[in-house]
Amino acid sequence: MQLDMNLLTALDALLEEGSVAGAAARLHVTAPAMSRSLGRIRRTTGDQILVRTGRTMTPTPYAIAVRAQVHELVHQVRGVLAPSRELDLATLERTFTLRWHESLVALSGPALLTSVRAQAPGVRLRFIGEASVDAHELRRGEVDLEANANRPGAPDIRTEKAGETRLVVVVRRGHPLARARTLTARRYAAAEHVTVSRRGNLGNAVDEALAQLGLSRRVVATAPTEAAAFAFARDCDLVLSVPEATARAAVGELGLVALPLPLELPSAPVYLSWHQRYDTDSAHAWLRGLARDALAPVASDRAAAP
Repeated sequence: MQLDMNLLTALDALLEEGSVAGAAARLHVTAPAMSRSLGRIRRTTGDQILVRTGRTMTPTPYAIAVRAQVHELVHQVRGVLAPSRELDLATLERTFTLRWHESLVALSGPALLTSVRAQAPGVRLRFIGEASVDAHELRRGEVDLEANANRPGAPDIRTEKAGETRLVVVVRRGHPLARARTLTARRYAAAEHVTVSRRGNLGNAVDEALAQLGLSRRVVATAPTEAAAFAFARDCDLVLSVPEATARAAVGELGLVALPLPLELPSAPVYLSWHQRYDTDSAHAWLRGLARDALAPVASDRAAAP
C-alpha cells in the first residue's frame, strides 16, 4: 500500500477537530478538499472515521482507538523531516504559546518578554488564559509551556518545579482581622471569605486544614481570577487567601493588608510543564531556561510581612 503522508496529517486534523470544516481551517485548505481527503481515508482504512449525529460529527470506535497514535506519528514524522541546525537566536522567528496562571503572567511575563526580545527579536509570546476544564493543549501542540500550581500526571508531559510560595491572608485596611493583635485560626474561620476558582469551587485545601482543627469557614463568593477576588476583598470586607507572591504586587496598589495564614499548610508550588516532544527542541529549551529565570524571583518561598 502506498502511504500518503498528507492523509495521515488530514486524519490527525479530522480526529482533533471532529469536523471537516474545523480540519480544513486547521490545515488551511478548502472544505471540499478536506472532504475528498476524508473519502480517501475511509477507502484506505475501511472505516467511516466520522459519522454524522444530528448537526455534529461523531468519531467511530476505530477513530477513537487510533487518535493518540495518529497524533504522535504526525509529530514524529515532522521531527524526522525537520532540518537539523544550530539555534540562531538573532534570526529565529517563532511564536510560542504559553498558558500561565494569571498572576504569573502579571508578575513574571514582562521579565520573560524583555529577555526574549533582547536575544531573539523575531520571537513572539502568546499568553493565553487557563481553561475552566481540564484540557489537552500540551499534547496537541497548541500550548508550548504551562506555568501554574498543577502538576500533570500524564507520562508524556514533562514537569519541573520552578519554586513555591506560601499562602497569606489578604484583607482591606481597617478590617477587624487587620486590627487584631494576633490572627488565630478561630478568628480566621469566623470571618467571611472569598475564594479564587475558575470552576466556581467553594472549598479548597484551606477548608481541609480547618476541618482538622474542628473549624469551618463561610465562603460567600468565588471569583474566577485573583484580580477580581482582590476587588471583593477591598470593597466587600471579605477575607482572601492567596499565594504570597501574588499578594506582594496587589497589597500596595489596592490598599490591602497581608497577614500570615494561621494554619499549617504546605507552600503552593509553581510548576513548568511541556510535552516530551520538545525535550530536544533547542528553541524550546532556550525558552524554558528564560522562563525559569523570570519565575525565580516570584516563585520563592518568602513570608509576607504582616
